[in-house]
Amino acid sequence: MKRSEINAVIKKFEALLNEYKFALPPFLSFTPEEWADKGHEYDEIRDNFLGWDVTDYGEGHFDTLGLALITIRNGNIHNPKYKKMYAEKIMMCDSGQVSPMHYHKNKMEDIINRGGNDIIFTFCNANPETGEYLDTDVLICQDGRQYTLPAGSKVTLRRGESMTLYPYLGHEFVIPEGGPALIGEVSMTNDDNTDNFFKEPLGRFPVIEEDEPAYRLLCNEYPDAM
Repeated sequence: MKRSEINAVIKKFEALLNEYKFALPPFLSFTPEEWADKGHEYDEIRDNFLGWDVTDYGEGHFDTLGLALITIRNGNIHNPKYKKMYAEKIMMCDSGQVSPMHYHKNKMEDIINRGGNDIIFTFCNANPETGEYLDTDVLICQDGRQYTLPAGSKVTLRRGESMTLYPYLGHEFVIPEGGPALIGEVSMTNDDNTDNFFKEPLGRFPVIEEDEPAYRLLCNEYPDAM
């Protein structure tokens, strides 16, 4: 992705957050120049990859396969210094974009439609032993209601609605025509490096072409503390 594309996505995300009055912690407004002066008091942000995140899954097709997100809080299963057993994200997914099919072995999460467009989910179970996707009925846990559907069924989350996703529940979502959705995630500690299992092999962070200065640093770009 070009840096100009990433900057534009972040500015659009900020506008959507403002529209739905979702306020962010102060560190999310730091400029790259301000980050250069931040010391070890901000190590929790650096170590746990808190902050802005724009991914095209390494495929270079952000308009159709992409997601913008902010990790607001998170623990760290690899570092006992950080005791949090929970995480929170806020995400923006635009019309036509897909967050592709994947499951988690450890993480349980709630996905919440915080505003904007609908979120259309597709579900199927994954075999805990092999990771194979199964043609078996899936258990849907939606705002305190539990019901079953055939594998491959679609469920639409409208504003204010939420879905609980258990380990080994394969899920993907797409946003229909009509603009972006603002999506919340409340979960157990999140580790994208070891607990994301995609149906098709995908990357994590985009390769960036630096065609203009960064507006905000991404969560994997913070300079070391001085």
